[in-house]
Amino acid sequence: MQRDKTYVINHYKKSMDWISDLRSLSEEQWRMPIEPGKWSVAEVIGHLQPWDDFVLNHRIPFFFVDERLPKGPDVEKLNASAAKKSREQHMNQTITDFITSRSQLLQVLQQFTDEQWQQTFTIGQSEIIIVDYFIGLINHDLHHFSQIQNVIHV
Repeated sequence: MQRDKTYVINHYKKSMDWISDLRSLSEEQWRMPIEPGKWSVAEVIGHLQPWDDFVLNHRIPFFFVDERLPKGPDVEKLNASAAKKSREQHMNQTITDFITSRSQLLQVLQQFTDEQWQQTFTIGQSEIIIVDYFIGLINHDLHHFSQIQNVIHV
């Protein structure tokens, strides 16, 4: 149990450092697609922040109360909006926005008790343990971090 909680918290801490280090990229690298016809590094990073905000504001508040989770956003619309925003703003702003949201999320997660990490909640028809939910989100991060590493070679 503790290992999973520690894994989640450590990932969120390290992710902020890793993303912050992307400030050293050139503008060309920052705007480079991860694959032909795919998002740029900027767009990949830019889409993570609104999802952290969603988890913080529309998932976590419902974990420990007897209420249904609110319906999730339209994934395509949220991602498209985030990608557009990151195309239009400076790299430092996209990175700062990510770090601000991720830091807020981390602060809340660090307050969870060991018992809370092991509680279940229901999404749709599926019941999931809270720590497993966050491990799934981490896997999403790691997938994108790997894509970025492959294109910028860091």
